[in-house]
Amino acid sequence: MKIKTILFGATGMVGEGVLHKALKHADVESVLVICRKSCNVKHQKLTELLHDDFFDYSTIEEQLKGFDACFFCLGVSSVGMNEKDYSRITYDLTMRAARTLSELNPGMTFCYVSGTGTDSTEQGRSMWARVKGKTENHLTKLPFKAVYLFRPGYIKPIKGQRNAHAISKVAGLLYPVWEILFRKYVCTMEELGLAMIHAASEGYPKQILENRDIAQLAEGNSGGSA
Repeated sequence: MKIKTILFGATGMVGEGVLHKALKHADVESVLVICRKSCNVKHQKLTELLHDDFFDYSTIEEQLKGFDACFFCLGVSSVGMNEKDYSRITYDLTMRAARTLSELNPGMTFCYVSGTGTDSTEQGRSMWARVKGKTENHLTKLPFKAVYLFRPGYIKPIKGQRNAHAISKVAGLLYPVWEILFRKYVCTMEELGLAMIHAASEGYPKQILENRDIAQLAEGNSGGSA
């Protein structure tokens, strides 16, 4: 199945990596990137739509129709933020985009990048984990064809990524060690990008994908995790 996808967050580390994989993948027919500033990528499959207000899509709705998938990689760190401000960006912004897309593309598969440790109960002590959990829970109630919640831990960047944090690049040098000792908590950007593409084109029996699921689906195994 050839997929037409919308991608949010292309100017961040995760979005840049997922975009890189999507543009190279034979199953991806086209990618529409929605961003406030250019991602500075040129490709025949890529269309870039600059949009300032991520809480209002009324002026560009016609351009958001006819898509099979959305790779939502937009997010911020909770460091130094209070719960109200973090919720506005993490929950409110995500849900505004998702509600709009579910109305315009009910046959769409929505892939959301969350994180290891997300709190599905919404009751834990960690603020970011509660907010992410609330976002995940409410996304699953929208009338999409399917919603997949990706929970990567440490992500090894793709070589040459411009938006990867310096610490991520340094940590990546020791990835073979992390993979052996902490496989439950790590994955590569290659795996995350491929897993999102495969989820959109093939599906997966689990709605929440931890790092082991991400690695398995990246290999093309959509039969479920052991």
